[in-house]
Amino acid sequence: MIDPGARPLEKRPIFWFYGSAAVAYGIKDNAFSYLLLIFANKVLGIPGYLASIALAIAMVWDAVSDLLLGHWSDKTNSRLGRRHPFMYAALLILPASFYALFTPVVDIDADTAFWYVLVLALLIRTGTTLFEVPSTALLPDLEQDYDRRNKWLALRHGFGWYGGNGIHTVNFFFWVGAYGVTVQTGYTIFGTVGALLIATAIVASALGTQKVAAALPRPTDTFRFGAITREIAQIFQSLKNRHFAALFFYGLTVGVAGGLGTALYLYNTTYFFGFSGPQIATTGVFVLISPLVAYWAGPALGYRFGKPRAAIAALTSRLLLYPMPYILLLTGYWPAIGSWTSLAIYSVFIVIEVIGLVIGGVLLDSMMADVVEDSEIVTSRRSEGLFFAARGFAYKAVSAGGIIGAGTIVSLVGLDAVTSIDQMTHAIRVDIALTFLPLYLGLCFLALAIVSRYGIDRAGHSTNLRTLSARKAEGEPVTP
Repeated sequence: MIDPGARPLEKRPIFWFYGSAAVAYGIKDNAFSYLLLIFANKVLGIPGYLASIALAIAMVWDAVSDLLLGHWSDKTNSRLGRRHPFMYAALLILPASFYALFTPVVDIDADTAFWYVLVLALLIRTGTTLFEVPSTALLPDLEQDYDRRNKWLALRHGFGWYGGNGIHTVNFFFWVGAYGVTVQTGYTIFGTVGALLIATAIVASALGTQKVAAALPRPTDTFRFGAITREIAQIFQSLKNRHFAALFFYGLTVGVAGGLGTALYLYNTTYFFGFSGPQIATTGVFVLISPLVAYWAGPALGYRFGKPRAAIAALTSRLLLYPMPYILLLTGYWPAIGSWTSLAIYSVFIVIEVIGLVIGGVLLDSMMADVVEDSEIVTSRRSEGLFFAARGFAYKAVSAGGIIGAGTIVSLVGLDAVTSIDQMTHAIRVDIALTFLPLYLGLCFLALAIVSRYGIDRAGHSTNLRTLSARKAEGEPVTP
């Protein structure tokens, strides 16, 4: 229950510094999810299936490194705090490698393009792990209240969407959208601006949360590379929590769907629906409404119905809407392909879907934060870095499969050879819909069935906090 006498979060600077960190992740995620496959395919000339393999390898590496770094940051004893040494290290890697990916800094050809994309993708994902995992894991220490955690994460998701969707919108008005998805110039501008914004977000958020993080209790049981077997055993001990398992296997299942959907997004908007760059950007403008609605609606729904029920309802609603534009177009009930009327209707669908997606994401992340105290009762360790990393591990490890699936679909339905809307046929559109939609929707609904097994509610969280408080009062070790 939120204390009505508590200071409003909006008046606390650290609330904004914590939330703004997601700008960096939003920009990187938007680039990798929507832009990189088509860039590698259409500009660098890498076949769709081969480009998707490079991205998938990088994602698998990212997933594995997340687990180790999350656990390492949980057990870091530094005067900067548990998380900040890693956050500052990210500044040395992430902005420069992001720039270099979209503006090749060495001469590449058909034989080396694959390896260039692979190496830069690995560096970018490593830099993202160094920043995003420790930064997100600050929340359970910053906020213990069951309901107020929703608001912290609603702000963070909002910044992530505004960072990623904001640069996406500008990109398709003025850069890639203006020059064309097959021209290097737009990608160069995108990479330069993106790198500068990522660096700014890292510096601002790290410095803004530094003082509070440095004052938090330090762990006495620190990470030891010489005892890596023991460290791995502790990881598995923490991950045995049954509530975490529901979120973890949700991530595994929805990860494939997410990788598939995001990697095909620009192909679908550009070729299936026939939208131009400025039209795709216009949809991005409309989507800016969604995080604002979710910032209010997510915490309100979580308070009214509880986090699990509200998250499942929001995500189910978006899935019911998702296939409708595809079905209407193929059955002849859609306006002219590429028309502004078509765009207006499509944008309405997307805005509502994104509202549901953001609300679900906010509440699921807040549910993960509540697992921290539940696990601590059993393990006597604070494992927030590990838990947030492990959920990301689940999504990323199998999202790679979704990306490979997307690249395979591109090649199978003949999109490798399509460079303009005039080359699209009804048969290709039917093939895209029949291969993509059933797989995507089936995986998403299966994921919701899995996450319904999560069982920490408001009362359970309050009980966990009282148990830990009593242990501390009695002098028992809580965070060794």
